[in-house]
Amino acid sequence: MPLVEGQPLRILHATRAPVGGIFRHILDLANGQADRGHHVGIIADSLTGGERAEQALAEIAPRLKLGVHRTAIRREPLPGDVLVWARFQRMIRALKPDVLHGHGAKAGTFMRLGTARRDRIRVYTPHGGSLHFPLSTLKGDIYARVERALMNNTDLFLFESAFARDTYQRTIGTPKGLVRCVFNGVTASEFDPVIKAEDATDLIYVGEFRHIKGADLLIEAVARLRADGRPVTLTLAGDGEESASIKAQVERLRLGAAIRFIGHVKARFGFSKGSLLVVPSRGDSMPYVVIEAAAAGIPMIAANVGGIPEIFGPHGDALFAPGNADAMADAIKAALENPAAANDRAKLLRERIFMHFSQQAMVEGVFAGYREAFADR
Repeated sequence: MPLVEGQPLRILHATRAPVGGIFRHILDLANGQADRGHHVGIIADSLTGGERAEQALAEIAPRLKLGVHRTAIRREPLPGDVLVWARFQRMIRALKPDVLHGHGAKAGTFMRLGTARRDRIRVYTPHGGSLHFPLSTLKGDIYARVERALMNNTDLFLFESAFARDTYQRTIGTPKGLVRCVFNGVTASEFDPVIKAEDATDLIYVGEFRHIKGADLLIEAVARLRADGRPVTLTLAGDGEESASIKAQVERLRLGAAIRFIGHVKARFGFSKGSLLVVPSRGDSMPYVVIEAAAAGIPMIAANVGGIPEIFGPHGDALFAPGNADAMADAIKAALENPAAANDRAKLLRERIFMHFSQQAMVEGVFAGYREAFADR
C-alpha cells in the first residue's frame, strides 16, 4: 500500500472539458495537494477551454510533478473513444500514479476502466454531468448503463453535494466502494468584499451559456418584469455553446437597451457589475459561482435545485422554483424592493460559507477519503 506517512502520493486527475466549475475544482484540488508535497498531474481535453484553459494549465504546470497532459476527448460517446482510452492507459503506465481521480462521466470512465491494481485506488467525482440526463432519453440510458458497469470498479466516490450522491444512488445504484461527500471550497482571499461598479445594472448573471444554466429563463424573467412596468436592467457575464441563441433571444424580445453582454470575466469582476446576482440554473450539483458570491457577501437569489439548497442552508427564502420564469421574476422583484433584507441575508450567508466551504476543508476531506480507500484495499 503506497499511503505511508511522510511519503508523497502520486495523484493523477482527469477531466474532459477544462472549463467551468469542474475545472476550478480540479485546479484548487491539485494546488492544495501540491502544497502538501504530493506529486500531482492533470489530463484534460485538448479541444476545449481555449486560451483561458491554456493559461490556467500553464500557470499550474510548474507545480505538478506528474505534469499536464492534453488529448482530444469528444463530449459524446463515439467509437473513437477506444483510442482515447488506449492513450489514457499509456499515460497511466508511464506516470505510475497511486491515485486515479476521474472527474465527470467521460474522464471518469477512462480512469476506471481496466486500471485495477492492489497498490492503486480509483476515485470518481461525477460532478453531476451524466446525472442530469433523464433515463427516458437515449443519452441518459447510455450514460446510466456505463455508470452501472463501472460502479463497482470504483474504490471511492467523492460527491460534492448530498444531492449528487442521492441522485446517483437513486438512478444508478448503491456502490460497494466508499461513498463520501466533500463540499467545494473557496480560498481566504475570496472573502474580501467586492466594490460595486459605477455602471452596475440591477441584475448580474455570471456563468456559461448552456441550457442547463438557465440564462434564457433569466432573460424571460426580465422581459416579464419590464412588461409589468419595472425597468429592470441586466448584465450577462459569460459565454458558451448557446451564446448565439441567447443574443438572438435578447434581440427578439427587444431588450437590447436593458441587457448588456460583457463576455467571460473573472467571477469577482462580474459580481461588481450588478446589484443582485441571479443564479437561474435548471440543474446544478454544487455551483462554485454561488459559493464564491456568498463568500464575497454578494446579495443573491438562486434556483432551488440540485445542491444549491445545501449552500444556502437556513437562508432558503432566497430560493425560487427552478425552470419557472414567473417565479424568478417574483423573486427578483422582492429582492430589489427590499435591498436591506437581501444585504442582511448576504452577510449571514457569508458567515455560513466561512464555516463550511473552505478550500482547506475540501482538500483535507478529499485526502481523508483517499486514506480510507487505501485502508480498505
